[in-house]
Amino acid sequence: MMRIFFPAILLCLLVACQPPAPTPMNIPEPEAFAKIIYPPDNPTTEEGLALGRALFFDPLLSADSTVSCSTCHLPELAFTDRQPISVGINGRLGRRNAPGLTNVGYLHQTLFWDGRADNLETQALHPVADPNEMGGSWQLMISKLRRHPVYWPQFERAFGLKELSELNPDYVGKALAQYQRSLISSDSKYDRVQRGEATFTEEEALGNAIFFDLADEPNAGKYAEIPTGECAHCHIPPHFTNQLFSNNGLDEANSLDDFKDPGRGPISGSKYDNGKFRVPSLRNVALTGPYMHDGRFNSLKEVVDHYDAGGKYAENKDPNIIPLGLSPDQHRALVAFLQTLTDTSFVSQGVRESESQGVR
Repeated sequence: MMRIFFPAILLCLLVACQPPAPTPMNIPEPEAFAKIIYPPDNPTTEEGLALGRALFFDPLLSADSTVSCSTCHLPELAFTDRQPISVGINGRLGRRNAPGLTNVGYLHQTLFWDGRADNLETQALHPVADPNEMGGSWQLMISKLRRHPVYWPQFERAFGLKELSELNPDYVGKALAQYQRSLISSDSKYDRVQRGEATFTEEEALGNAIFFDLADEPNAGKYAEIPTGECAHCHIPPHFTNQLFSNNGLDEANSLDDFKDPGRGPISGSKYDNGKFRVPSLRNVALTGPYMHDGRFNSLKEVVDHYDAGGKYAENKDPNIIPLGLSPDQHRALVAFLQTLTDTSFVSQGVRESESQGVR
């Protein structure tokens, strides 16, 4: 009897000592959006998302604990930083403009301006070890987190870790990715118009017609004589990006070797990709200036000026970048339409989350 009794007690104790499994979390998604593709090894959980949110706003991940992910991705600016080129640890300039994170969980192609990260999990690992961003090393960061009285228990709970040695950079990337997949924006004026809850002004409607080339439609009506903007070839709703790489005519290049920043080329290994950059989402674009990979344009007016002029010559310039012939009224209308992509509720939610982490 004793031989049966004690093993039963031991089994009960072992089961009782196991940490509870993470709590699955279903993040509501807009009906108009295709579903987020969640990696099988990183489903969103309450514990994982909370951990990722805390890490996102915590400067602990930088070498001297002065720079966090949110330093360059401020919620009130749709997770950008209003800098032409991002500024990292010790005031060091990065390489490019900080891209926004609006609906980044829906972007299932490669990430960064040059596409060097395959997914959000790997993307999140790059800034920590970059000498011009957070300036640390993963060996140092993991040592910090293993010793941390709050974070180590959170990693245990979120990912079922049992030993300190199990904590590695992959779990940090997974937690940050879970938080970033929660950054869903779908309540701009544009969205409300699509749902029949709002109406464009006359100026916004004209901008919408230019953006979506309604002059080419059989029933163009009053828009039959307006220029086509050629915008929606690359900026496809609902996320207003095609997730591809394009040369949008920013710099004149007589040779494909002439680009100051070769962009996608060194990553893909194709010279024809030199000068190409990832097509950014236009969600919340009125908040995310300055614009382009190097922040060269300070306003949406300057951006529209560039496209209206048709860009500069390069062998691989996108064929949709052509002179548009916009009148001053049409120019203003296109800017007005772009401003309808601002989602104030998304921004407010992000600010509240930053405040909950003690950032403000």
